Amino acid sequence: MSPQAFTQFIAGALVLAYWAIGYFFFRFWRKTRDRLFRTFAWAFWVLGVERVILLFVSPDHEFQPYVYLVRLAAFLLIIWAIIEKNRSADPNGGS
Repeated sequence: MSPQAFTQFIAGALVLAYWAIGYFFFRFWRKTRDRLFRTFAWAFWVLGVERVILLFVSPDHEFQPYVYLVRLAAFLLIIWAIIEKNRSADPNGGS
């Protein structure tokens, strides 16, 4: 297996993992209606989209800022969800 094929295989596995994790958080949100789970689901789906973008970007342009802005958005979603959960007066985080 060539290094490029292996890299693409790992990238595809990461996309699948991020989207599956997002789906599980979405299912937890549907059961509990806790905003933390919904926001985590969105964050992991955004991370999956970032990996798809990396698949279509040539290795010369892999380190462009727009790729990292997508990742930054996902991590900001996670940070925001945690802060909101800790500030919430409702133990379930509201709806």
